[in-house]
Amino acid sequence: MIVSTNDLDLDAVRLRLALAGYAYVSGLPEGFDYPSALAELGPLMPQYGDVLVRDVKPDPAISNDVRSSANMAELTPHTEWYEFPGLPPRYVALWCVQPAAGDGGETTLADGHAMLDRFTADELAQLAAQSWRWRSRPTLAREGVRQVVHHPTIDIHQGQLVLRFSTLDLLGQDELARRYVATGSEHFEAAKISIKIAKGAILLWDNWRMMHARNAFSDPNRHLCRVLIGVAN
Repeated sequence: MIVSTNDLDLDAVRLRLALAGYAYVSGLPEGFDYPSALAELGPLMPQYGDVLVRDVKPDPAISNDVRSSANMAELTPHTEWYEFPGLPPRYVALWCVQPAAGDGGETTLADGHAMLDRFTADELAQLAAQSWRWRSRPTLAREGVRQVVHHPTIDIHQGQLVLRFSTLDLLGQDELARRYVATGSEHFEAAKISIKIAKGAILLWDNWRMMHARNAFSDPNRHLCRVLIGVAN
């Protein structure tokens, strides 16, 4: 569903996030204050380098042979901020400064909570009780980010299910962790939707629920901005 508006209708966005796990908003006016509007959904969380707004665009210094948001390669399914202590951001928002010309560059999304239906009750209890090792992407080391933390794959926070997922950075080697990654990857490929964010539009999703990735692209001018939105007190 695409919401076209001249402003950010927060009630419509919240309803869409609750129903579908994501919301896409286009038709926003030139000069729209994205950070201030999105902060109405919850506090903006500092990102790498302690910035509130992170530019997502290709860096010529990062080869397309590695997995990184700072190049033009495909990204594999994941949630955000699994490599840090504490609660991950509730929402992720991307808005488009310059879309990729030509094919590719779509953000892909799938409902990770639906993937959990493939596990038994005993397995879900273990996924919630056992902590596994998670790391930050090695390409982030150039920004001084070298994180390792232990988390379960699923948590409950104030009655809400919190999902963590990464095909590359969940380092558990036991059978359940390997099957969790394989099942999530399979589910993502079967269920994903692709959204190419138009210039000026916003794509938001529930980071506790949705797994996301990115299709490869060839236009080095693609430029998005990202904010992470925490839980309001």
